[in-house]
Amino acid sequence: MKPPSLHDATREPRRFRSLDDADSLRAFVQRVREGLYIASASDDLLDANPAFLALLGLRSIEEARTLRLADLLVDPRRRERDVAALLAGESVIEVERQIVRPDTSIATVLDTAYLTYDELTGEPLIHGILVDITQQKAEEELLRQQSLRDPLTGCFNRRYLHALKERLTADVEQWGCLYVDIDHFKQYNDTHGHRMGDATLVKMSRFLMRQVRAEEPVIRLGGDEFLLVLEGAAPEQVELVAGRLRAAALRSAPVPFSLGAASRVDGERLHETIHRADQALLAVRVEMRGGRAQIRRA
Repeated sequence: MKPPSLHDATREPRRFRSLDDADSLRAFVQRVREGLYIASASDDLLDANPAFLALLGLRSIEEARTLRLADLLVDPRRRERDVAALLAGESVIEVERQIVRPDTSIATVLDTAYLTYDELTGEPLIHGILVDITQQKAEEELLRQQSLRDPLTGCFNRRYLHALKERLTADVEQWGCLYVDIDHFKQYNDTHGHRMGDATLVKMSRFLMRQVRAEEPVIRLGGDEFLLVLEGAAPEQVELVAGRLRAAALRSAPVPFSLGAASRVDGERLHETIHRADQALLAVRVEMRGGRAQIRRA
């Protein structure tokens, strides 16, 4: 069969070679992986492609047409402000949004929208594109968590502590610190080897995590030193947790340790509270050498 000449192709363009071709554009919209939608100026959904329906967890275009896009968002007011911006002639490009699907799962998308007008009625319409970045955000969060945690014990690390220092100073009025140091850990390592030493650190971190609530971080400062930060805790609460930790040590601590406790005083920064807890720990060590074991607050 003789192929069409350039002259023939120019005179009678073949389908699916141009986005100006209606069939080509329709097939493209149906197959593209990004979610494409059309909404009214009041943000009612008018039409959408299959990728949009799948992304939002909707079963049909009829179901979509009963909704406003803002109604599906974790922060609907942000979308409403962006729609108002579009109508005022501003741009909405790659705005990150979180969508709550009907099954309550959360999808994270980048939303880019443009204002256009119906040629016949002049009605303003919003044409938009949603790009699913849910997996990318999950991977970013995993990397962030890994950067904030000690790879051996799973405790938070000094990088996390640095961020915590900035946040607590600005937003929190009171807190407490418990400073924990494993006794004679260097000798333990020399006697039993580093593998057993590492195993002991892991056991110690698990022991400490069991003594506090999930939202109270256990931070490995390095070596055999750990820090527990009790955000929002009054002095009596700090003392209560310290006493509970000491009592639990008699039953289930993997190794002997020293403990120092301190509560924030007016205007004190977190590193100052940590220092006083460390000093209290040293005081306990002195008393333990004298045959007594008690927790003393600086």
